[in-house]
Amino acid sequence: MASLDHVDLELIAALSADPRATVVALAEKLGMSRNTVQARMSRLEKSGVFQSFERSISPAALGFPLQAFVSIGVSQASLPTITDELRRVPEVIQVHGVSGQVDLLALVACRDARHLFDVDARILAIGGVVRTETQLVMSDSIPYRVSGLLELARREPRR
Repeated sequence: MASLDHVDLELIAALSADPRATVVALAEKLGMSRNTVQARMSRLEKSGVFQSFERSISPAALGFPLQAFVSIGVSQASLPTITDELRRVPEVIQVHGVSGQVDLLALVACRDARHLFDVDARILAIGGVVRTETQLVMSDSIPYRVSGLLELARREPRR
């Protein structure tokens, strides 16, 4: 991952505040040329700073109001295959490899409790999955954010 300088951090902060901002609007806001902003954004994209340009869409708006975290214990040798199989389950929104008593933590979205039961059964049926444990999401208390990290990065030099 590329090292970020002050200008990169200002550009990222501006994009975080207004993800729909055009290159021209960003250049104007930051007092830079359009070409400079475009070149920096391209470099940041190539270096993996931007995780996704996919819009964040509410699963509930698509008819999947029930979300749950599924903790998945796996046979370690099967981990790559299991990950590939989880990609094929449309209800799986996100999966993290984690440390501790489980190996993977999946966020799933379902229509109702019966649908969640079926999704969990499909996950358990994947070869190499040893066990699952499911926790319902009751609220989105703090949604995904990086604004606090951005502020820290702008104030404190990298170590």
